[in-house]
Amino acid sequence: MAASRAAVAARQARASVKRAVNERRISAQSVLEVALASTESIESTMKVRDLLLAIPGLGPVRVARIMEELGISPTKRLSGLGVHQQVRLREFLDRRAPMVPAPTSSTLVVLAGPTAVGKGTVSTYIRENHPEVCLSISATTRAPRPGEVDGVSYYFIDDAEFDRMVEAGEFLEWAVVHNHSRYGTPRAPIEAALAEGRSVLLEIDIQGARQVKASEPSAVLVFLLPPTWDELVRRLIGRGTESAEEQERRLRTARVELAAQGEFDHRVVNTDVQTAAAEVVELMNASGAGTPVAASYRTKEN
Repeated sequence: MAASRAAVAARQARASVKRAVNERRISAQSVLEVALASTESIESTMKVRDLLLAIPGLGPVRVARIMEELGISPTKRLSGLGVHQQVRLREFLDRRAPMVPAPTSSTLVVLAGPTAVGKGTVSTYIRENHPEVCLSISATTRAPRPGEVDGVSYYFIDDAEFDRMVEAGEFLEWAVVHNHSRYGTPRAPIEAALAEGRSVLLEIDIQGARQVKASEPSAVLVFLLPPTWDELVRRLIGRGTESAEEQERRLRTARVELAAQGEFDHRVVNTDVQTAAAEVVELMNASGAGTPVAASYRTKEN
């Protein structure tokens, strides 16, 4: 079941990328560069044939002839191209595919908030509906929850591998969350995307957000809020993935986390996933942090 869900999620993500190329929201050249920069990206799993078919004006017969001229197999994936094949494909794309103007600057946006506020749901919606956004995938030592897919939701690794990555300096940030599991953001894919002028969204915890802001002052911090405290409690209990003791511990932590919202540049209330996601993407497209967005939030004290 997990493998089936992963396959479906990957197909949907690739379809979003191809649609963005066809609609000229992103260039085929940028898809190729992302695929070659990171073997963990969705772009890297795309077939060369599918990328060419996404270019306006290229049909199956013409694409087959082009691939034969380029010396590329119909089943070859972007990440599997040889050096000479990469050069020939780049040259073809430069001649044939319309370029999409690159953004004047890339933006690193951090999305954080209390437990059960829906950070993962909002970021998943953005990944599936806004392929122009590079969404970072975090590594974690905790076990997968129902429906989560390794390499899509998180990279699920053990403590030994996490220790190795920390020692090698492979994390942009990492932290212990809820006094239990460790989470970290792999550095290489983030740096590669920013170097290409792409905006990057990190969905991480508040400790990690502070680390990123300290090392990258230009990063824009967005705090995701629940509409009310009661709704946050309902979401946490309703997902049924923690014991009663763990739920109580997370709620205590959530009160502390909510007090940190003043440290953030913007606040977004997650009443509706689609609306919240649209607000986050709009902030990513804005130039600079600008004026903090006011948010209405009500907490009910015991």
